[in-house]
Amino acid sequence: MIGKWVTPAARAVRNESAPVTYGLIAVCCAIFLIGPAAGLNPVYGTGDGLLAAQRAYFHRWGVVPVELFDGTPRAALTPLTALFVHGSWLHLLGNMLFLFVFGAMAEERMGRVAFALFYVSCGYLALVAYAAAHAGSPQSLVGASGAISAVLGAFLYLFPRARVTSLLPFLFFLPLRFPAWVTLPFWVSLQWLAAGRQTSGPGVAYLAHLVGFGLGFVYAWGRYGRRARVNPPADASKNVPAPAPEGENQP
Repeated sequence: MIGKWVTPAARAVRNESAPVTYGLIAVCCAIFLIGPAAGLNPVYGTGDGLLAAQRAYFHRWGVVPVELFDGTPRAALTPLTALFVHGSWLHLLGNMLFLFVFGAMAEERMGRVAFALFYVSCGYLALVAYAAAHAGSPQSLVGASGAISAVLGAFLYLFPRARVTSLLPFLFFLPLRFPAWVTLPFWVSLQWLAAGRQTSGPGVAYLAHLVGFGLGFVYAWGRYGRRARVNPPADASKNVPAPAPEGENQP
């Protein structure tokens, strides 16, 4: 969760619309609902036929590492199309919750056009980096988590003291509030540990998360510098929070 701030700059960020963020959410949801992964479109059938349609769909629109660097235009476009394809309801909802919570504020700070280019570019590069690290894999990779991780990285730099409420399973999902500079590095540490244990993939694209997060943080640092940071007052934690997700999933 992110608490409501009372500083003028923060109020402007929270109250203005974020059409790029909401547009990305709408597009991802629409693509998922009409695709085979949702299981709602009768065109794709049921049972084994549906599973075959899902595999073919992910192979067509997702990143296939072993095919990515073959030099064809279609393969080169797949890191872009894969950003808008999700493998399950949990995958979609986890990613879109993260984008909803963190994307709007980052968009208002960056500007709409810059945010859109930032999102697509970082997401593309994160997927390419993952594919390069698993160049022999024939499995398809889909999802926006690389791009959304970049948003988290930029958010950490731009709003390091924003209060984020986390639900920690090992603490019985008690809602605990921490500043972004505590919560997001903790999330990155979990991705790092998980990536170190991952021997084959895709699966959960932890490396894409790490690359995206790093790209987002470095971009915000290089582009905006210290003057772009927004820090809430010391008593901001007393304000009423808005909902936020705990984590994200990727097939």
